[in-house]
Amino acid sequence: MNKYILAFSIFTFIFIACDKDLNLNTNVSTYNYDKIDPDGGSWITVFINKSDISCNAPVATSSPEYSAQLTDLKSKSISISQSQQDAINRWGANAIASWNNVARELAAKYNLTPAANADGTYPNPNSAEPGKYPYFPFANPPYASRAFAYLAVAQYDALILAWKYKYEYNRAAPYKIDNSIKNALPDQSLPSYPSEDAVIAEVSLGILRVMFPNDTTYLKDLAAEHKNSRLWAGMNTQDDLDAGSQIAKQVVAKIINDRAKKDNMNKAISSIAVTDSLAALAEAKYGWRWRSVETPVRPGMLPKFGEVKPWCVPDITVVRPGPPPAPGTEQYEKDVEEIKKFTSNPTAAQRKIANFWADGPSTSTPPGHWNQIASDLMIKYKMSPLRSARTMAYMNMAIQDAGISTWDTKYTYFGLRPSNAIPGFKTLIGVPNFPGYISGHSTFSSAASTVLSYIFPSETVPLNQYVEDASNSRIYGGIHFRVDCEVGIETGKKVAQYCIDKARIDGAK
Repeated sequence: MNKYILAFSIFTFIFIACDKDLNLNTNVSTYNYDKIDPDGGSWITVFINKSDISCNAPVATSSPEYSAQLTDLKSKSISISQSQQDAINRWGANAIASWNNVARELAAKYNLTPAANADGTYPNPNSAEPGKYPYFPFANPPYASRAFAYLAVAQYDALILAWKYKYEYNRAAPYKIDNSIKNALPDQSLPSYPSEDAVIAEVSLGILRVMFPNDTTYLKDLAAEHKNSRLWAGMNTQDDLDAGSQIAKQVVAKIINDRAKKDNMNKAISSIAVTDSLAALAEAKYGWRWRSVETPVRPGMLPKFGEVKPWCVPDITVVRPGPPPAPGTEQYEKDVEEIKKFTSNPTAAQRKIANFWADGPSTSTPPGHWNQIASDLMIKYKMSPLRSARTMAYMNMAIQDAGISTWDTKYTYFGLRPSNAIPGFKTLIGVPNFPGYISGHSTFSSAASTVLSYIFPSETVPLNQYVEDASNSRIYGGIHFRVDCEVGIETGKKVAQYCIDKARIDGAK
C-alpha cells in the first residue's frame, strides 16, 4: 500500500492559536500542462449560467495604458527577493492543488469535537459567532465534504468562464509582447487575459472565508500572495489579474447566495430530542437502535445531513440501501464473530491500516484524505488548472453526495455499531458518534475512487486497493461490521455513477 501513498505535499502548516505561521515547501517542480484545452470555455458548467458572468474587454496591447502596465511588470519582476521566489514556486506548479491543501489544513484545524457543558449538554458552533467556543465550524466529515465540494465547483465553473474569455479576447502573455520581460514559470501557450491564477486565488478566498470565517485575514494574505506571484514571475499584467478577480467574485456570489445558503445545511444540526425521536421510529420499525457511547450522552452528529441538497444524485432516496441484517440472523452473527476475532488479536498490518485510515479529530477527514490522493494524481499527470478543477469538482460532488447518502441511511436505520451490540467490546480506534450502517469511510472512498478511476483509468488498481484498505480499516478498528462496509462500497459506486454521467457530457474530451 505504501508505494501508492502520496509523496507530494505543497504545504506544511504550523497553526499557533488564531494566527498561522507557514512553513512552506518551495521545492515543487513546475511543469508544462499535458493539455491546454482551447475549447474549455465551451464546457458545461456545474452550477453557473455563463450568461450571468461578465468580463470587461482588455485594453489594446498597443495602448499607453498597456505599455504602462508592462513597465510596471518589468519593475516588479526584474529583481525579486527570496521570499518572492518562494511564492512563485509555491503557487506555480498547480494552484488548484495548492488551494486544496489550504482547505484540507483548515478542515484539520477545525475538526475538533466540542466538549460538554457543566450541565451535561453539548454546545453547537455558531456561524454568527465563529470566534466564540465552540469555534465555527466543527469540520466533521460531512462539513468537510461540503466545503471541498463548494470550493471545487466554484473553481471549475470560474475557470470555464476564464477559458471562454481567454480565447474570446486572445491576448498574448506579456513576455511574448515584450521580450525584455523574462517569465519565471513555463510558457503554457495560453492567452493571459483573464489570469487563471487570479480566478483561482479569488474564488478560493471567497469560498473558504465563508466555510472558515475565523481565518479570513490569513486567506486574504494567501490570495494576495498568489496573485502577486504572477507579477513577480512576469506572467501577467495587473489587468489580467483584475479581470480574473472580476470573474471570480461574480461566481462566488452566485454559488454562495443561490446554492450554499439554500442547500439545507443550516438544518443538519439538531438536538438530542430530534435524534431520540428518529431513533424511536427506527426501533419501532426494525427492532434496534444505535446509542451514543459517550458520557454524557452526546446527540448524534448531524442527523439531518441526509436532507442536504445533493449535486448529482437527483433524489438521495434512490441510492438508499435496504436495512442491515437484524440481530440473530446468520449474517449478523457472522459479522459479530469476525469483528471479535480481528480486535482480539490484530496483526501489525491490520493495526497499521486501521490507524492510517483513521482520519479522526484534527485530520482533514476521509474526504480530505481522498483530496490528497487526487492532488497527487493531478500533479503526476501534469494537469492544467482547468483539468485539475474538473477532477476536483466531480470527485468532490461525488464525495459530498456519498456523505449525504450515508447520513440518510444512518439516520433511517440507526444501525448498531459493535460497541452497541457486543457487551464489553473494546475498539482499537475512537468510536464515531453516529449510527454504524452504512460506513462513511467505505462510501466516501468508493465514490471518490470510482470518479478518479474514470478520470485516471490507469490508476484503477491502486485506487481500488485504497478503497479496500479504507473499508477494512473500520472493521480492523472495531467500529463497523462488514455489512456496513460492503454496502457502503456499493452505495458509493452508485452515487459516483451519477457524477460520471454528468462528466461524460460536459464537453471535455
